Amino acid sequence: MSALLKETPMFRPMGREDLGAVLAIECDVYPFPWTRGNFSDSLQAGYGCWVYEVNGAVVGYGVMMLAAGEAHLLNVAIARKWQRRGMGRKLMQHLIKVAREYHAEFMFLEVRPSNIAAHRLYEDLGFTEIVVRKNYYPAHKGREDAVIMGLSL
Repeated sequence: MSALLKETPMFRPMGREDLGAVLAIECDVYPFPWTRGNFSDSLQAGYGCWVYEVNGAVVGYGVMMLAAGEAHLLNVAIARKWQRRGMGRKLMQHLIKVAREYHAEFMFLEVRPSNIAAHRLYEDLGFTEIVVRKNYYPAHKGREDAVIMGLSL
């Protein structure tokens, strides 16, 4: 009888020891990635920084600022080889749960209009479009808008 390795996912607070793995994912999935300093500053500021692990390996992360009854999702990603498995949804559900535990009443995020998969996921989770912020993101040819979305918690 053979034993199959079962994936054991878990969420835990991000630590400085995770920055290498987080930065590797960030640089692989985003054309204009955050720097190590951005993540380090988020940790130091006390933002809600989480990693998503499977069998001890970091496969995703999320960073959100919690203040004044609001949660602002600043960065979220799943490693490319782990995408399309429902992990982004699970990570978002975890971050929404954390925001509720901190008594946030509303959650905000920005998404590129070109990121159709993320936009659909956010809509499926109940986020609605609030406004478009023109020329927000750097792009290979100029700038790209940001769709601001919100979720009542």
